[in-house]
Amino acid sequence: MQAATFKVLLVTAHPDDAEIYVWASLCAWQAMGAALGLVLATSGEAGVRPGKDAHQLGQRREQEALASAATLGLQPRFLRQPDGALAHCTKLDAQLAQAIADFAPTLVVTHHPQDYHPDHRAVSAAVGRVASFRAPVLWMDTLAGTGCTPNVYVDTTAFISAKVAAIRCHQSQDPERFVRNATKQSVWRAYQCNAPDGHHAEAFCFEPAYPFSDVRALLPAAPDVRAAGGFERPRDQA
Repeated sequence: MQAATFKVLLVTAHPDDAEIYVWASLCAWQAMGAALGLVLATSGEAGVRPGKDAHQLGQRREQEALASAATLGLQPRFLRQPDGALAHCTKLDAQLAQAIADFAPTLVVTHHPQDYHPDHRAVSAAVGRVASFRAPVLWMDTLAGTGCTPNVYVDTTAFISAKVAAIRCHQSQDPERFVRNATKQSVWRAYQCNAPDGHHAEAFCFEPAYPFSDVRALLPAAPDVRAAGGFERPRDQA
């Protein structure tokens, strides 16, 4: 596929969702020639402590998202819908439909429909409705992998440092906790593939829906695998 026609659009609920769940895969997509787009449904203003201002936090979190996105040359599209209330947002479908029409993606990546956060689930459902015949939809991993049974894995070993750096752009969110957990999850996902020690992976789910039955040609490389005895198999024999 020619790079000019290969576009991956990521749609998330909050600033830092992309970095925690799929940032290394975005790096891998970009390395294989994909144009990337990023849509954020909210500005993440709901996570305030007593005495703090939600509007100011939303502004700060947008700036943090801009800083991390700049490392991949991205300009996020902020929909600025209310954080914590996306399930009741009547304008979300129309905004996402416009974003998809404007970007014309080859592939859309978004939250898993069974993710823990109601905003994540609302975004997943809305993307499923509006993407329809326009592009296949790939669901990203969930927090701690709960409720997600992946059938797609991306080798992210070469990009784990970039993922960590991007998470750390979100200083308002105490990012070291996400660095620790996301790193553990990427090691675990690579282990599920029986990848060699020291490897990392990010996991996704794809459910075929007409007319999109297969997305393998749109994905970066999966982790190398080892035979049951622990010996690596050459790729042409895997």
